[in-house]
Amino acid sequence: MKKGIVWIAAISLALAGVTGEGHHAEHKHWGYKGEVSPAHWAQINPKFRMCKLGANQSPVNLNRFIDAKLPKLKIYYAGIAFDVVNNGHTVKVNTKGRDEVVVDGITFTLKQFHFHTPSENTIDSRQYPMEAHFVHQSKDGEYLVIALMFKEGKENKVLQKLLNDVSPKVGEVKKLHEMFNPGELFPKKLDYYRYDGSFTTPPCTEGVRWIVLKKPVEASRQQIVKLHKIMGNNNRPTQPLKARVILR
Repeated sequence: MKKGIVWIAAISLALAGVTGEGHHAEHKHWGYKGEVSPAHWAQINPKFRMCKLGANQSPVNLNRFIDAKLPKLKIYYAGIAFDVVNNGHTVKVNTKGRDEVVVDGITFTLKQFHFHTPSENTIDSRQYPMEAHFVHQSKDGEYLVIALMFKEGKENKVLQKLLNDVSPKVGEVKKLHEMFNPGELFPKKLDYYRYDGSFTTPPCTEGVRWIVLKKPVEASRQQIVKLHKIMGNNNRPTQPLKARVILR
């Protein structure tokens, strides 16, 4: 059993996924290059104004730390990853089943997870070749994102289960032949950083709790390159911390 994760045998609840970090399906005309790049998101649509005006935007460079006694991360994943799609912005994996995280006494349910190449958040200015975002939502509509960094190393057998089925064709949903529990991607040690931020995609909604796992996991160069060929550079640049600090 992985430290900090309680595996529950029964799968009892089917959940509908959200797109991207909650909003990719609404607006498909923003992107990462040229006139639709992050620098122009606020001008593309009035609903995206927070991308420019927000005070607590993500991603960030985690470097203004305050030591804190952060509680153990309580992750209860009993569901599965069951299909994968290139939605034009990212490779997104839909999940179903009871996948929950408890933070601040609030239960957040996993909706989906997706990838960015290279990483969006950086740690002491270090950028990783890939980052996964596990997007959770509470029953009251609050969001929590767990960020997992990937470094280049040996082949990641769990990651390969979705790479075997992902299609480079935008919008083509592929069922995973080898379904797996999303928590299998996490490292055994779940120490983390925490900060308050936003979605990293339009409309850049704030009030998102961010958990960034300190320990990266490995993926082979071939695996990272395959995802990068499908997604391209889909990382929003880091945003100013302003008055925020990073808890560790």
